[in-house]
Amino acid sequence: MLLGRESKDIDIVTSAKPDEVVNIFPRSYEIGAAFGIINVVVDDTSFEVATFREEHEYLDGRHPTEVKYTDNPETDALRRDFTINGMFYDPSDGKIYDFVGGRDDLSKGILRTIGKAEDRFAEDYLRILRTVRFCVRFGYELSEDIRPAVLKLVGRLNVLSAERIRDEFNKMLTGPEPDRALRMMLEMGILREILPEIAEMSGVTQHPEYHPEGDVFEHTALMLSHMAFPDIEIAWAILLHDVGKPLTKTTGDDGVEHFYTHEQKSAELAGNILKRLRFPAKSAANIVHAVRQHMRYAHVQEMRPAKWKRLIAEETFPLELELHRTDCISSHKLMNSFTFLLDRMNELANEVKLPPPLVTGKDLIALGMKPGPEFGEILENIADLQLEGKISTREEALKQIFFLQQEKNTNKK
Repeated sequence: MLLGRESKDIDIVTSAKPDEVVNIFPRSYEIGAAFGIINVVVDDTSFEVATFREEHEYLDGRHPTEVKYTDNPETDALRRDFTINGMFYDPSDGKIYDFVGGRDDLSKGILRTIGKAEDRFAEDYLRILRTVRFCVRFGYELSEDIRPAVLKLVGRLNVLSAERIRDEFNKMLTGPEPDRALRMMLEMGILREILPEIAEMSGVTQHPEYHPEGDVFEHTALMLSHMAFPDIEIAWAILLHDVGKPLTKTTGDDGVEHFYTHEQKSAELAGNILKRLRFPAKSAANIVHAVRQHMRYAHVQEMRPAKWKRLIAEETFPLELELHRTDCISSHKLMNSFTFLLDRMNELANEVKLPPPLVTGKDLIALGMKPGPEFGEILENIADLQLEGKISTREEALKQIFFLQQEKNTNKK
C-alpha cells in the first residue's frame, strides 16, 4: 500500500486467541495451531489470522521452542524478519504502526532485518532465501550486516525442507528479475548449498560463435531474463536445460568446446533435482521432457511435415517452443526455426490435434501379421502419410500396408 502496489493477500494479526477467532467466524480452519494461525474465509476470500505472539529459543533454525501470546503488537513486530515486513495497518482508524523503522527503510530503498541479521537468520534459515527474493523484488540494497550473516550461515540451508526451498525458488524464478536473483544466489554461496548442479555451470566456457554471451551460467541467467510470461515450468526448464553441460564438456583439437549428448544428461539431472525438491509428478515430467528434447528444435526445418505436425500437437509444445525461443535469443539469435514453427502453426489454425489413426494394430493382425517391432514402424509410416495428406481413408491405408509388405518380401528375395 505504501509503495502504491496492489496486494495479492491480506494477513491479519490480532490480540484475539485462536479459539476466539474460530468462535467469531464460522468458516475458519486451523493451519498453524502451534503458532496461533487460523485461516478465515469470508465471501470466498481467505485471510490468514494470527494472534500477537513472541517466540524464544530457535534450536533447529526453523521452530521456536516456546511461543507465548501477547496483547502487545510491538512485541509481535520484533519477532519478524525484515523491517519492511514488520509494519501494521489498522483499518479502523487508518493508522500505520511502525515499531521497527520500516517506512524509513522503504523510502531509502534498504532491506534490513529487525535486529541483528545473524540472529534473525538463525531463527529461520529460509530468511536467507527471502533476503534475495525481497531484495530483487523491490530493487533494494542490502543493509551492511546482511551479507556477512548470509556468508556465515549459508551452510545451514540444508536443514530446510525441500518443499520450502522449492516454493521460495518458484517465487524468485517467476518474479521480477529472476536472472539477478540467480546471480545473487551464486555470489552469496546459496546455489552451492542447495542447487550445486546449477553453481557448477559457472565458468563452463562455450564457443563464442554460438554463445557470445558467455559461459553456461550466464547463458541460463540471460534466458531467465527473456521469459515473456514466466511460469514455474518454463522457468525450471530454462534453469535445467543445460545443467548437464559441465559433465559432458569436451574440447576438440581445434580448441572448440563440445557438449555431446548434454540434453540427455541434463534431463537425467533435471529428474533427480526435481525429485529431490519434491515437485508434482506432472510438472516434473513436463520439465524433464522439454529439457531432453530442446535440441531437436534446431533441426525442425529439415523435418518431414508429419514430424513437425506431431511436434506441434504435443501437449508440451508451448513449453518447448518458449524454451527454444529464449535459448536462441540468449545466444546466437538465429530465430529461423522459431519463426518457421509460428508460420506452420498459423497454417494449421485450429487443427493442431492429430487426427484419429486410419489403422491400428488390430488391422495388422487381421491381415495375418504377427505383433512385433515391425508394427510400430508400419503404423508410424501410415500416420506420416496421413499427416502429409497423401492418404485419407482406411482403404488407402490398407493398400499402402499391402504395398509395403510386397516391397519388403521382394527385398528379402
